[in-house]
Amino acid sequence: MATIKGLHAELIKNNFFEALKKKKYATFDGNRNFNLNIIGVRNDSHDSTRFDDLMIVIYRDEDKSWVVKSYEITTDPGPSILRKPINKGGTAILVPGQYRSTWKIGPHGKTRYTALAQRLGKVEVYRDNDKDTKLEVDNRPIDKGFFGINIHKHGSSYEREFVRGASAGCQVFKNTKDFNEFMELCHVSADLFGNSFSYTLIEEGDLK
Repeated sequence: MATIKGLHAELIKNNFFEALKKKKYATFDGNRNFNLNIIGVRNDSHDSTRFDDLMIVIYRDEDKSWVVKSYEITTDPGPSILRKPINKGGTAILVPGQYRSTWKIGPHGKTRYTALAQRLGKVEVYRDNDKDTKLEVDNRPIDKGFFGINIHKHGSSYEREFVRGASAGCQVFKNTKDFNEFMELCHVSADLFGNSFSYTLIEEGDLK
């Protein structure tokens, strides 16, 4: 995890906001603190085995200064799920896009720990059903609905190197401490703006 403040943070913010505006996506500011921009960046490698993607959170702090936080995540399903899809149509891979007011703070998984749960809106997913470990999205069918594409941790109390079965299409943190910090930010934001969160997934090439 990296936390960047000051001029460096503002320069990074400008780069990301420019990329989002080119796609006609919304950015959240209004000169209000903790108005979170939650952005996933999918690595061009499309490696299903590793946490090689990023989650970038951009917001103003109590002093209205820009802050950028960067976390290691996976935006891809893990290889064990790709080999054995839990949906007969194939494993879900979240389609890049901006999903407005789609997540809320709520329970996730068998242990029902607090995460960002897809409860408020539909998302689009590719369906990969060839049962190998390679992510393939070209010419794949797109499914739209409520699929439990949550934003959560990998389920252990430590940092995990390999994804394995930690993601069935969810956006999953590599490091539990990072996830806990992210959720603290979400709770602060929810107190100010309500329990509703937008998430934007872009690809590495969108920033070039």
